[in-house]
Amino acid sequence: MAMAEPSTNAGAPAPGAMKSDWPRALRALGRLLADKNDTVQVFEIMRALNGAAAARGYLRLLRTPEGGRLAYERLEFSSRLMDETWLDSLPAGSVGAAYRAFVRAEQISAHALAEVSQQGLTQLNDPHPYAWFGRRTRDIHDIWHVLTGYGRDALGEACLVAFSYAQTRGPGWALIAVGAALRRRPRGHPYRRAIWEGYRRGRAARWLQGEDYERLMAEPLEAARRRLGLASARVYQAVPPELRDVVGRRTTI
Repeated sequence: MAMAEPSTNAGAPAPGAMKSDWPRALRALGRLLADKNDTVQVFEIMRALNGAAAARGYLRLLRTPEGGRLAYERLEFSSRLMDETWLDSLPAGSVGAAYRAFVRAEQISAHALAEVSQQGLTQLNDPHPYAWFGRRTRDIHDIWHVLTGYGRDALGEACLVAFSYAQTRGPGWALIAVGAALRRRPRGHPYRRAIWEGYRRGRAARWLQGEDYERLMAEPLEAARRRLGLASARVYQAVPPELRDVVGRRTTI
């Protein structure tokens, strides 16, 4: 006899019942393409399109060996990432040490990302398990930068967006990746192939949303990459660093 999906909250909407708002997402994409630093628009696109993906991801987490425990503990990982004492305790060469160096060099923080994501939306802090899973996905974004080797330049973000779509199946990530790929850039460099490589790497890797990130942060970085099936980003690395932030002109979608 087929088993039903595990229940979450009484009255919780089914993943398929969460409707996408494509006009809202496309308006936000236009604003994002006009200003790649307007991070608020990324979260606007996620809210418009990725609700069902967050629900599916949460239910998938429950089916993993560690997922029940992670869902029960429901750790707000942004608070862990803001604990400087904990970050400093992570061993040299670990995922956490690389993350620590990354965020300090870039002068970014999990708290700042959380603040941007909450602009104009109070429901993000709801105790609902789907909302928690959405926050968790947000909080591990910069850890994925470290694991994949993609920088915070325009091309690196586009590659990570494509990688994120392959991992989460969230249409919002796909929309941003397509928008980034359609931008006109200088000829002679494999910008679009690098974005496509990001998607293929996401398909080939293990499901990163199911990881225990407290444990992962203490793992040696290169060992973690091998275990998770993360090969080198060779096409991205073939683009000279000084040309990775060339945005180019916007094209019509």
